[in-house]
Amino acid sequence: MALQIKKAFLIISVLIFLQGRVTAAINKTDRTYEADSVLPTLSHAVKSNKNIEIPGLGKQDRPLFHTGFSLLFDERHKQARWVAYSLTKNQRLNVAERTDKFIEDPLLNMTSASNQDYSGSGFDKGHLAPALDMSWSLQSMSESFYLTNISPQAPAFNRGIWKKLETLVRSWAAEHDSIYIVTGPVLNRSSRSIGDNKVTVPELFYKVIVSSSNNKIKGIGFLMPNKGSNAEVKDFSVSIDSVETLTKIDFFPALSDTIEASVEKERCLSCWTWYSNSKLQQGTPQGPSTSETNTPPTKNGSSTANRPAAKLNTAGAPTQCTGTTKSGARCKRMTTNNSGRCYQHD
Repeated sequence: MALQIKKAFLIISVLIFLQGRVTAAINKTDRTYEADSVLPTLSHAVKSNKNIEIPGLGKQDRPLFHTGFSLLFDERHKQARWVAYSLTKNQRLNVAERTDKFIEDPLLNMTSASNQDYSGSGFDKGHLAPALDMSWSLQSMSESFYLTNISPQAPAFNRGIWKKLETLVRSWAAEHDSIYIVTGPVLNRSSRSIGDNKVTVPELFYKVIVSSSNNKIKGIGFLMPNKGSNAEVKDFSVSIDSVETLTKIDFFPALSDTIEASVEKERCLSCWTWYSNSKLQQGTPQGPSTSETNTPPTKNGSSTANRPAAKLNTAGAPTQCTGTTKSGARCKRMTTNNSGRCYQHD
């Protein structure tokens, strides 16, 4: 009996010791940091090192996991509520060419949008996870054209301000060690639909971002109306909290509670670079290059032809016009216009 009491006492002592160590570790992680909205290294700030970009899930939520991105499909609106993925500084883009083959998602077990829904609708098949961001492999590029990764976008929006934001985010990915992105339509404010499947036409799109670099974390959000705009990208920046309020989605729950709250409440414009220096070469890591002529096509989400990456504040060499002919083919004229369009399509 005495031996059993000693063993029980020893086990209880070990458990108390381990509990103290765990409590100390939690307290250390959940300290409050307020250094210009930039927080400590991500490895010390997350509850789990896996799927940092995945939003909070309800009991009934069944996300789909693809090679380069994940998504949560909304059966009522026939498109994703959110699409999440990550990019790293050394990730090689433009390895795979665009497929431009929009197909149904083989992982989806419910009715989705179809190509016929978009035909003649006046809306582009707008990518949520951009095709160029998925160009690091043939598989990820092909999967980016699943219709679950597509939303109806006004052409002036898809090929304009939205494309500029996507280009800017790629530029940020070249500056930071890792960048985590969640993007999608704001569905609870939309009533218009297209096609026989009643695909909702969103009035707004969002993008929320958390980056990790040089042992620091920061975050920012964007809300953009689904229409063309001549405003600057940063004019649409908001706090991640405000996007959560509008969409009812819990972003970045993998972050510790204290750090998540600090990252998501701020809109720190000085924490980010507001011009794009991303010029990607085939088969090389993303980041600045020396040749504008190697800038790959990045017309993300158009249902017609490939378009080159948006150029922000750069004067490049001639590139092929991003416009399309009446037959739907890409214009073959070369142009030096910053808009990426020739005189006829500008």
